[in-house]
Amino acid sequence: MKTVLLLFDSLNRHMLGCYGGTTVPTPNFDRLAGRSQVYDQHYAGSLPCMPARRDMMTGRLNFLHRSWGPLEPFDNAVPQMLDEAGVPSHLVTDHFHYWEDGGATYHTRYSSFELVRGQQSDPWKSTVSAPMEQLREAYHPRQMQNEKHLHYAVNRMHMVQNDSFPGIRTFDLGLEFIEQNHEAPAWLLQIETFDPHEPFHTPRRFRDPYQTGWNGPIRDWPRYGAVDENPDEADELRANYNASLAMCDEQLGRVLDSFDRLGLWEDTALIVTTDHGFLLGEHEYWAKNRTQMYEEIVHLPLLFHDPRSPGARRIDHLTQTPDLAPTLLDLHSVAPAPEMTGRSLGSDPDRRAVLFGMFGGSVNVTDGRWSYHRYPPDPLAPGLNQYTLMPTHMASRFTPEELSQATLVPPRSWTRGAPLLSIPVQSCSAMFDHQGPGCLVDAETRLYDLVADPAQLAPLEDTCVEARMKKLLIEEMVAHDAPEELFRRLGLNMMAG
Repeated sequence: MKTVLLLFDSLNRHMLGCYGGTTVPTPNFDRLAGRSQVYDQHYAGSLPCMPARRDMMTGRLNFLHRSWGPLEPFDNAVPQMLDEAGVPSHLVTDHFHYWEDGGATYHTRYSSFELVRGQQSDPWKSTVSAPMEQLREAYHPRQMQNEKHLHYAVNRMHMVQNDSFPGIRTFDLGLEFIEQNHEAPAWLLQIETFDPHEPFHTPRRFRDPYQTGWNGPIRDWPRYGAVDENPDEADELRANYNASLAMCDEQLGRVLDSFDRLGLWEDTALIVTTDHGFLLGEHEYWAKNRTQMYEEIVHLPLLFHDPRSPGARRIDHLTQTPDLAPTLLDLHSVAPAPEMTGRSLGSDPDRRAVLFGMFGGSVNVTDGRWSYHRYPPDPLAPGLNQYTLMPTHMASRFTPEELSQATLVPPRSWTRGAPLLSIPVQSCSAMFDHQGPGCLVDAETRLYDLVADPAQLAPLEDTCVEARMKKLLIEEMVAHDAPEELFRRLGLNMMAG
């Protein structure tokens, strides 16, 4: 068996034609859906980017114990397990978080890898002699506020021709691998692009169909939080996302063309999905992390062509991100690791519910009908701990101040006998105001009826349903070995499940 895992970032399920989207034509997503299993109840697990990838590689949830961080010494990672079984793996990606402190152990688990530079704030090109005055005039003031924005503006100066865009270069390399290795009996290829993640920058030909009449400076990177832009500015931001989605569809089409030309449909699996979605003004918010875990953020697309069971059909049972790990192993006849809680897509998982969330925020559960978002009464209260042996944040190490309060605690069920550092979260933590308690702007416990109110416009008040979902939440947290203090933080009795 050969396998291609095609991973986009911030790909909105509801905007794809095969899921009812109409704003942007997505003929290639629809084309793949015509010969694949289309999963209608697929959910995120841990958010955002790197926590989701740890879910995918280890087959279990990250967010109950840890914020953004590396793979741990005790983690069984899919590419390494495949390699040990004689199945080579290759990663092609422009997802620059892989070469930051909090992602540096991921790509090295693959047999081989290629990293494409230049996305977003990747420190790719030097800013020493950057034409600051020229850049300030070209970009909206909100896009020139810090070093992160400056790196993007400088990188973008080097993206003029079609083949200079990182996302397109990533697919070029992925297709090169397929061309060179399509006759080999077994491999895993992961083609992973940062697109359509913000900033939404594409070659002009993708942007031209979505003209808004905007005459202001470059506006393609929304700020995380409440929408306070003028309508024309908000339209420009959305139009740039639309262009990025159109570019992603075209790149997928190139992969499908290679499957057609090389006759790969009979012996090569193809999985297409994402890590999370992205609010484009729905619920009066941009992006993710800050607000409720709305369906636009956590209800994800998943298309799976399985040569063992070909043909188009819709799958309605609950699945989520950690299921990718046992699925990839199953495709290559490798048994899952004992600590994996994900279940192969090749079987009916018969789940009652799935958990999802971001470390330090709400813990959420859905059974496909109801969505329950449980927040701490006081998100800023102490008592939140990170459990790790790799104390790094997204782009920095834990400080001595943070580590001064660390204690060594006994192993958890998923650490293969290794003890852990328990490190209290402090307001000085690098993640606190970005991907933790300090960034929340909407932290109210809510219940939604996804059938009667699919757009989640009116939180439901129903004590009976809430009691049942609370019980389900506790049961799932226990099943995933959530830390005892997390129950107390959420005002839950772990014995009530």
